[in-house]
Amino acid sequence: MEFDDVIRTTFAAREFTDDPISDEVLWEILDTARFAPSGGNRQGAHVTVVRDPDTKQAIAELSKTGARRYLAQRAAREMPWNVVHPSAVTDADLAATEGVDEFVAPLAAAPVLLVVTVNLEVVASMDKELDRIGVVPGGSIYPLVWNILTTARSRGYGGTITTMAVTEEPGVRELLAIPDTHALAAVLPLGKPVRQLTRLRREPVEDFVTRERFDGNAFTR
Repeated sequence: MEFDDVIRTTFAAREFTDDPISDEVLWEILDTARFAPSGGNRQGAHVTVVRDPDTKQAIAELSKTGARRYLAQRAAREMPWNVVHPSAVTDADLAATEGVDEFVAPLAAAPVLLVVTVNLEVVASMDKELDRIGVVPGGSIYPLVWNILTTARSRGYGGTITTMAVTEEPGVRELLAIPDTHALAAVLPLGKPVRQLTRLRREPVEDFVTRERFDGNAFTR
């Protein structure tokens, strides 16, 4: 595929055929994806390839905590897991939430899961002293995650970024023997998508790019 086509059509694939994704193909995807940038070129990423059905099911189970709150907040018309606006969702709401099993099912059903972690010993956290949640460390791991998905797309495969398991990071850490110095960044289910989407909905450039200032005029051609 042409580069522009890959970027414009890499969608969140959650349903996969029974076609396997071989170690050879997966290695090629990772071999290309590894050229992603990271802070200071420190390359603190680690990827754990999970094929064992029981382990995949365990990761899906651990993802239910995050998925339950996500679905409950969405049902309440909130922005799930938002750090600015407090949630009004109660424990009773969480207990009554439906659809959790179906939401995490793709993690167990995917041919392979890639569990991506980042070594906090080498991450540059330039915003750690600010009075807000830190976002800069993500720049040292999510370019790799995106490279994996776009490279997979270019080869006819697909996946999506899931972070629900992060809410139960200690459990995932124990399950996969992840050292304390590493933080769980994402779990990527990968496989051959049941459908290959080619049209994605995204905001136009003019809606999120401005000239000179945040409140400046919309950037147009």
